[in-house]
Amino acid sequence: MRVIAVMNQKGGVGKTTTTANLGAALAEAGKRVCLIDMDPQAHLTINYGVEPSTTEKSLYTMLVEDGSFLEAMQRLDKRVALVPSSIDLAAVEVELVNVAGRETLLRDRLAASEHDFDFVLLDCPPSLGLLTINALAAATDVIIPMQPHFLALQGVGKLLETVQLVNQQINPQLKVAGIALTMFDSQTKLSNEVVKDLQQFIDQAQGSDLPWSHAVLFKTRIRRNIKLAESPSFGQTILQYEPTSNGAQDYRALAKEVLSLFKVIKPHAPAEAIPSAPSIPSSPPAPEPAPQSDPQVNPSPTGDKQ
Repeated sequence: MRVIAVMNQKGGVGKTTTTANLGAALAEAGKRVCLIDMDPQAHLTINYGVEPSTTEKSLYTMLVEDGSFLEAMQRLDKRVALVPSSIDLAAVEVELVNVAGRETLLRDRLAASEHDFDFVLLDCPPSLGLLTINALAAATDVIIPMQPHFLALQGVGKLLETVQLVNQQINPQLKVAGIALTMFDSQTKLSNEVVKDLQQFIDQAQGSDLPWSHAVLFKTRIRRNIKLAESPSFGQTILQYEPTSNGAQDYRALAKEVLSLFKVIKPHAPAEAIPSAPSIPSSPPAPEPAPQSDPQVNPSPTGDKQ
């Protein structure tokens, strides 16, 4: 079983859209999938047609009230299950402040339950708080959805630093599986410059002992598609709402890449010490000829505060 945290501390980059539709595409390919909505906004829950206010059991009851994973889970069809979110989840950091082992509650609940899922997808909130730490503690892999924009690059260093710390201190199996580009427009120069910078950054990590040393930049680009924005309002995934759209085609292609990746990816061995914080290109693309960024330079990542 692969437990995949879909995370990016910047909001509006397609985390929930990717979790919902990648999960649906994996299920369409014959895999058994459980989706866990870790965001108090409950957008993943709504995307699957479940009203958060009507759920008696949720991720909140699982984490705070010692409920079990199977009790909180709802079967949506024979291959897809959902652990819904609720607004109560917003108070989880305060309510668990004095609870020992609060960073690994989700992992413990999953480990204590008998289930037969091939994939568990965690839709993380747009922050690096306790809920995201729980997701990383439980996950085997991280997929980072991001827009191909300069500002989106700025948060990647902080995000990878968090993954690195969790890998060292809580979950030595955690690694970054890849980066998925969303809302992509291949006609813009900026998008292609971001792709070049990201690929260079990933290539320079190859062969290291960093948690992203085996990461890939997924070849599938999730194109801008109005149907992707419309489908949640109908409580449907893009595969249900408009199965022939560009959005449906792109997420099917991404699912194929994910399935192929996990057949060959090597296990990550934890490093002995925490290396310097990761860095990414720190200056926007300039007019041609475009300068090459140097990911070895090590500015202090501060994340995207917009």
